[in-house]
Amino acid sequence: MTEGGRTAPIALGRDEGEALWFLDFLAKVKGSSAEMNGASSVVEFLGRSGSGSPLHVHHHDDEWWYVLDGEMTFWVAGREFPATAGSFVYGPRHAPHTFLVTSEEARFLHVTEPGGFDGFLRELARPARSLEIPSDVDALPDLEHILAVAAPYGIEVLGPPGIPAALPDPGTQKEGRTP
Repeated sequence: MTEGGRTAPIALGRDEGEALWFLDFLAKVKGSSAEMNGASSVVEFLGRSGSGSPLHVHHHDDEWWYVLDGEMTFWVAGREFPATAGSFVYGPRHAPHTFLVTSEEARFLHVTEPGGFDGFLRELARPARSLEIPSDVDALPDLEHILAVAAPYGIEVLGPPGIPAALPDPGTQKEGRTP
């Protein structure tokens, strides 16, 4: 959006933003790529225990998450990061990653830089009928549809949701520890 040829400011309250049901989450677009001059996309997510993203890689953008409420586990580039409210996790482009809600519910910000993730989100999502986590999870898109939509956005899906089994770090095998 522009005001007099310049990017317009954005100010949204907690329940404001374009509300969508994306996979098993309520997503609220707080700042779209178009509104933010392509610099980033900002989306607030609310998910229930066990909800997560497929294991995937972004080839066009870096991303980060900030946990607002609840608890989550992130897996980025082979490392597991437990995250509670106030936690920040960064995932650079080309790093395989996934996450999982581990508390009853979790609310978090998801930011991609540069922007564009909001376009992917809109292609897979449907308008939210309420500001609640979708209850009809059996209507999730099938994997082939996700793969087809993801590819033009530089997103490569590598596996299902869930935290992969930790692989031993070659540097710690001598000591009998795993990361």
